[in-house]
Amino acid sequence: MLSERIISTGRFANRPLYLQLRDALAERIAGGEWKPNAAIPNESDLAREFGVSAGTMRKALDLMEAERLLTRRQGRGTFVNDQSSDELAARFSNIRGADGKRLCGQVKSSQITEGPANEQECTRLRLRPDERVYRIHRVLQQKGQPFQVEDVTLPAALFPELEDKKVSVTERIIVLAQECGILLGRAEERVSLGAASAGVAQKLAIAPGSPLLVLDRIVLALDGRPIEWRMGWCHLGDRYYLAEMV
Repeated sequence: MLSERIISTGRFANRPLYLQLRDALAERIAGGEWKPNAAIPNESDLAREFGVSAGTMRKALDLMEAERLLTRRQGRGTFVNDQSSDELAARFSNIRGADGKRLCGQVKSSQITEGPANEQECTRLRLRPDERVYRIHRVLQQKGQPFQVEDVTLPAALFPELEDKKVSVTERIIVLAQECGILLGRAEERVSLGAASAGVAQKLAIAPGSPLLVLDRIVLALDGRPIEWRMGWCHLGDRYYLAEMV
């Protein structure tokens, strides 16, 4: 049985069976076997295929739904979520406009460079000193007004499409990840107050020393690997930061 083969590898031997199943099913999504918006086999068929109880399979599927990989539709089946949809692509954005809607902004300008990871990047992304990274610098605007400067660092090994610029550097991390077969998990964001440096102030068209919201975010893959480190300097104006607590 497939469940026996998963366990016998030893890779997941110390993990609960439903987590092993989640990983095996998630690989079908990451590998493109299950396409975005496609229906997957029903719970009973999957349980028979993997040689597990329906309850164990249900627990794995419940977890995948909670992780926004799948959506169950009453009477219709279970479907693979499109990670590049507006709803999911904006899920790590906590800045809200005056109307309460998530604010991702439009890219006013951007540039990309590649190089060896520095000490701080190695620490934040758990990289070795010899590993390379892509660094994306961009300015976001809303209605023609710049409001946020971002510095984004990505492990080069995980995003090969960026090497020849096949993927736009303006894309959000969830879209880039889907292009590269990476499934995203949670994110951690540190929020603090800071003052605008001369360079940031010039790009945001504000006075140097103006108060800013400083956002330090790490996005993790489903398996816990850090895949993006982003520093953001946000001039809130009439916007606000919303932290949702569940």
